[in-house]
Amino acid sequence: MKRFAILTGGGDAPGLNAVIRAVVKTADQYGASVLGVRDGFDGFVSPNGIFPLTTLEVRGILPRGGTILGTANRGNPFARKVVKDGQVVIEDISGQIIDRIRSLQLDGLIVVGGDGTLRIARELHELGVPVVGVPKTIDNDISGTEFTFGFDTALSIATEALDRLHTTAEAHHRAMVLEVMGRDAGFIALHAGISGGADVILIPEIPFSFEAVCAKLQTRIQQGSHFSILAVAEGAQPRGEEQVYSIMGDSVYAPRLGGIGQVVGKYIEEHGGIETRVTVLGHLQRGGSPTAFDRWLASRFGAAAMRLALAADFGKMVALDCENIIAIPLNQALDIPKRVDIHGDTMTTARSLGISFGDENQSKTNT
Repeated sequence: MKRFAILTGGGDAPGLNAVIRAVVKTADQYGASVLGVRDGFDGFVSPNGIFPLTTLEVRGILPRGGTILGTANRGNPFARKVVKDGQVVIEDISGQIIDRIRSLQLDGLIVVGGDGTLRIARELHELGVPVVGVPKTIDNDISGTEFTFGFDTALSIATEALDRLHTTAEAHHRAMVLEVMGRDAGFIALHAGISGGADVILIPEIPFSFEAVCAKLQTRIQQGSHFSILAVAEGAQPRGEEQVYSIMGDSVYAPRLGGIGQVVGKYIEEHGGIETRVTVLGHLQRGGSPTAFDRWLASRFGAAAMRLALAADFGKMVALDCENIIAIPLNQALDIPKRVDIHGDTMTTARSLGISFGDENQSKTNT
């Protein structure tokens, strides 16, 4: 009987449990067994970090958010922070991870994660670990796949938030700013902004001008619309300035984006003379039950990943391509980050609707 293991790393995303379920059920169909690894790569060096996953363990988890395996977004085995003799030191424990994988006599490891987790998987594969990757991120910023699971759920939540902000914005004649996640990619802000009728969308791919944003809002007022909705990606940045961080990083941990919504809201109120409120959607985007699309995509990814592992086709990542699930090399997925195509049809649609991206003054507006 072939034996495989699965882990979920990085931030959580709706659909992770659907992947786990699909991997286990597919393995069962082919007479293989699956081990679950708790809390990302940390499970390989933790007591009780490995346990058998059977169809009983995955029963009923399809609609559940989160991950039954747990996850860790600061669990890089090549650069792990530990405290020794009262001092923080950085250790490379990848050798211990590889030794544990070998001692378990695994035929393959399925790694479910975003770009950071998949980079670790690629490094382990280069050291001889048989790895199959599954792309997971609400940010939709992994190349080679049209969508990652988790994105659709985050998009739906952000769109619903914009819908709800519309009513209070119109009632009080205010500008409402909604800050959404996405890191350095503006997919959530762009798609939710279009779907939720935003008047201004600010994304990392287009540095914005505060003056252009205020000009857009003033134009709406002149045309009789005394409220405005702004969808702002956490990675958006004013032209000529740096991104805004809530927590700065260090040599191991990346800085945490957050706060640009407050910056934009304060400027609009102080320089535009428009009463403004700011909502930071935060981790609400990551939680709760996955949408039907994310369950569908995650299930297809999990089943395909297990089939790749059974075929010993390692060093690959499953991806969605024109409704088909394909396998691409991890290098192809990771070497070039996926970003919003600022000349693509989605952007053209947004501009045709009169949405401003803060890069120009537009006289037209969607009311």
